[in-house]
Amino acid sequence: MPDDPRTKLRAARLYLILGCRTEGADAVEVVARALRGGVGAMQLRDKEASESEIVETGRDLRALCKAAGALFVVNDRPDLALACGADGVHLGQHDGSVDEVRGEVGDRLVVGVSTHSRDEIAAAERSSADYLGVGPVFETPTKPGRPAVGLELVTHASRHAAKPWFAIGGIDADNAPSVVAAGARRLAVVRAIRDAADPADAARRLRAAVEQEAQVGAPG
Repeated sequence: MPDDPRTKLRAARLYLILGCRTEGADAVEVVARALRGGVGAMQLRDKEASESEIVETGRDLRALCKAAGALFVVNDRPDLALACGADGVHLGQHDGSVDEVRGEVGDRLVVGVSTHSRDEIAAAERSSADYLGVGPVFETPTKPGRPAVGLELVTHASRHAAKPWFAIGGIDADNAPSVVAAGARRLAVVRAIRDAADPADAARRLRAAVEQEAQVGAPG
């Protein structure tokens, strides 16, 4: 079932997070180029945009992702995810209970959750979440005030998380090999693709870092 959200999730190795607007380029344009470079999942995360803007942009991004066979997720808001036809919703630790959201959306949406510690990984594994974000691995301005968890938590997740998970936080083409060597088989990024002169090439480089290790590493 190529259009099944959970099939897309299992196939995704590179996950891009963007707002409705990016400096110097339309988000839809950046996503289109990133998808050509190998992005397999995309999250619309915008804390300042209006609900109508999120839904409108989300519908455009959903169409792009659907055509590319990629997963499309909306941050925080299951109602807006449903309104724009997204495949899933992603929750932070303070965005409500995963299981409560699951009760609201049933199996219509993939549900992801951010984790920042061993205890949060364990709780996410017990929950009805479909996937985890693990990080921030390195300090990043997209999460001000959130201390980096370092590579140790990546290694812990590789040994204890049975669900698909994405290492996230300050990852770029230069440090991606160290994250993959620590056990990550999926990466999530913002600036490494958003701010790149060529988003497609940036995506290809990140995807290559994952796939090169995956050929010899444990399956994920």
